[in-house]
Amino acid sequence: MIIIDYKDTRPIYEQIVEKFKILILRGAIQPDEQMPSVRNLAIELSINPNTIQKAYAELERQGFIYTVKGRGNFVSGDGRLVEERKKECLYKILELAKEAIELGMSKLELVAEIEQLQI
Repeated sequence: MIIIDYKDTRPIYEQIVEKFKILILRGAIQPDEQMPSVRNLAIELSINPNTIQKAYAELERQGFIYTVKGRGNFVSGDGRLVEERKKECLYKILELAKEAIELGMSKLELVAEIEQLQI
């Protein structure tokens, strides 16, 4: 489920946050589904439980999960998360498109490249 890249310069907790966000946004983990326990995930990944706790705290701060005392962490069912992520992606795409145009690429070339994507 989660694989840590030790060559990545980002802290481990940030990698965990990013990977869970991707799983949640893609629907691999459903709303209200229970997240792995801190202890079990720490054992599975062979890392300190405090690192998992920090990642979960960040996911909760961002609205991706919620905590139920005594029961664990669960995926938020908030559909706005996907819409917000789409807006973030669109913003990044537009910034890159502006840069490409500034470097001399035409709008037609950009559109042609996007249409060639095999998704």
